[in-house]
Amino acid sequence: MEPVLVIMAAGMGSRYGGNKQLDSITDQGDIIMDFSLFDAYKAGFKKVCFIIKKDFEEVFKNHIENGAGKFLETHYVFQELTDLPGGYKVPEGRVKPWGTGHAVLSARKIIDAPYAVINADDYYGRESFEMIYDFLKNKADATHACMVGFKVDNTLSENGTVSRGICKSVDGVLTDIEEHFEVGRDKELGVITAINGGDLKVAIKDGTPVSMNLWGFGREFMTAMENDFPAALDTILAENPMKGEFGLPTPIKSRIESGEVEFEVLPTDSKWFGVTYKEDKPGVVAKFAEMKESGFYPMELWG
Repeated sequence: MEPVLVIMAAGMGSRYGGNKQLDSITDQGDIIMDFSLFDAYKAGFKKVCFIIKKDFEEVFKNHIENGAGKFLETHYVFQELTDLPGGYKVPEGRVKPWGTGHAVLSARKIIDAPYAVINADDYYGRESFEMIYDFLKNKADATHACMVGFKVDNTLSENGTVSRGICKSVDGVLTDIEEHFEVGRDKELGVITAINGGDLKVAIKDGTPVSMNLWGFGREFMTAMENDFPAALDTILAENPMKGEFGLPTPIKSRIESGEVEFEVLPTDSKWFGVTYKEDKPGVVAKFAEMKESGFYPMELWG
C-alpha cells in the first residue's frame, strides 16, 4: 500500500497572531506547507490528507487544488469536537479541540496504509521526507514506527523561546520523549536551556534529538490510538474537562513503555524553518527566496 501523508493544518498560531498556514512566504504566493508537499511528492508520496478547520475550508481547498492538488490525491477532514466514542459527550462550555492525537484520529477513515504525520507550518527539509517515505514503504507495521529526529540547535527561533519534545534513544531506538518549554540559547551562557516537566531549568546539549512532529506509523497504530482515546477522555473529563487534551505523544509514549512498538529515530541534519513569531517571517522569506534562486526549488513549484 502507498504511504499517506497526514498534515495537521487546523491550528492557529496564537503567538504569531494569525493563521500561519495560509500566510504567503514567497512572491509566487507559496506557503510553508507547499514546500513540504513538494518535498513529499518528490520523495514518492501520492496521497495526502489535510486536517483543517471548517471555517477556512474554501480558501484552503482553493489554494491546494490550484497547486499540489494537481499532482497529489487530496482528502480533507475536520477535527470535530463532537467526534467522540459512543457514550461520551462534549462537556458544556468546552470549545477547545481534543488535541493532536484526536486530530490524527479525524483521518481514520482515509488512512488505509502506513502514514506520516506533520505540522502544516513547519519546514522539515527534503531529506526528512525521503527518509520517512522509505521507512513507511519498507519497515512500518504493527510493531515498527519512526520519528525524524532533528538536532535541537537546528530548531530554535532567534526571536523567542520554543517548546520541544526532547528525545532519548538507545541504538537508534526511541526510549523517551519529554516536552520542554522555553527552549532557547542563553546569550550569556552560550548553551541551550529549557524548562522541563518538573519546572526546572536545565541545559540541553547541542545535537540533542528533538521531535518536530514528523512521525511515521503502520496503519495499525490508528487502531491503537482509537483504543487509547476512551481512557484518555476519562482522565480529561475527570481532571480538566475544559482544556485537557489527547496529544499524539500519549499513545506513542504508552507503546514505548509497553514495548509494543519500536520507534526508530531517523537522524537528520536538516535545519527546521518555521514562523513561531511574527519577527521570524522575514528570515524565513529570505531562506525560501535563496533556495529558489539557487535552483533547489523551481520558481513555480507546481508549474
